[in-house]
Amino acid sequence: MESGDLRIFQCVAQEGNLTRAAERLGYVQSNVTARIRHLESEVGTLLFIRHNRGMTLSPAGEMLLTYADKIVGLLDEAGKALSSTIEPSGPLRIGSTQTAAAVRLPELFAKYYKQHPAVSLSLTTGNSQVLMDQVIGYELEGAFIGCSCDHPDIASTPVFDEELFVVSSGMGPEDEELTSKPILVYSMGCSYRQILEEWLSVSGVTRPVIMEFGTLEAIISGVTSGMGISLLPEIVIRNQIENGLLRKHTLPVGMNRMMTHFITRKDAFVSSALGAFMGMLPREYDMIENSDLSRFRKAQVKAIR
Repeated sequence: MESGDLRIFQCVAQEGNLTRAAERLGYVQSNVTARIRHLESEVGTLLFIRHNRGMTLSPAGEMLLTYADKIVGLLDEAGKALSSTIEPSGPLRIGSTQTAAAVRLPELFAKYYKQHPAVSLSLTTGNSQVLMDQVIGYELEGAFIGCSCDHPDIASTPVFDEELFVVSSGMGPEDEELTSKPILVYSMGCSYRQILEEWLSVSGVTRPVIMEFGTLEAIISGVTSGMGISLLPEIVIRNQIENGLLRKHTLPVGMNRMMTHFITRKDAFVSSALGAFMGMLPREYDMIENSDLSRFRKAQVKAIR
């Protein structure tokens, strides 16, 4: 079983389509098809279920994908370790929740790029669970998530502390808005959604109407127009509150704050690019002696000596 075949298999599994996988890999489709068939012949079972809409992993394919992600991830890590330099350079893939990406990261990214222009910095957004899976699967070097993470393979450090409020348009009676209007949220796996649903349940609203949106801007616009209510950090809604477009409602202690954590794999190689990025995060990182950043800095000092 060759690593090249595993990379092709992984790409087809992610795309669910031979044509798209071939385009992404820069191969002709017939080559991708032949490599998948060769791999299926080698393992002695079908890895994909073919249908009109594309290809879906078979149970055996799902099992192989877990190993392929680990193997390809480790190979990529090895390449980074061998090519790493003290001067930050090369690709750096960071993930983030929509809210952190919109509010906290623009200034941080601009500062980082100004100091390290040789780094190709990219940002992927998603809910916390998806981002954790991508870090575990070596798809991201690190990610900002809206919850703590106790996964055994993940190192997690608090970076941003946010005060949360339930927000409404203020167009109608407060009780009616909070108990009868839909909640405007991201998809399942969003930490804000989980807190809002918990608060509504405590308030006696057990089955709220849920409307899912893909962006922070859409949620804020929906609440402003009176479509429903949502849960958002104060830093996001400050201007709308000051201009009278939104009304905020206080949450009980224990629900009213959220800590954004930055996560990495514990066994991941901390490249110079990632180390420099982690060095720009709030000072909480420096309080953890056993963090990846601490190990990176010690390695740098040793290399210089």
